[in-house]
Amino acid sequence: MIKKEDTPERNWRRTYELKHKEERENATSQFNTRIPKKDYEEICAFLKEHNIGKIDLIYAGYAALKEQRNTNK
Repeated sequence: MIKKEDTPERNWRRTYELKHKEERENATSQFNTRIPKKDYEEICAFLKEHNIGKIDLIYAGYAALKEQRNTNK
């Protein structure tokens, strides 16, 4: 693989990423899960149709499950 030429901007970005890597890792996480392709495509189409972001889906689902659990107690 041919490596792209270093530019001042690329060097700056690399330096920035190295400096802030631990901070980013402590501030964010991911679920890293897989779902069937058919379900994924259906969900993505629904989100796109209704202009909803994936993160909004996660928060809404979390809130709904949390409410459901609190109601069942």
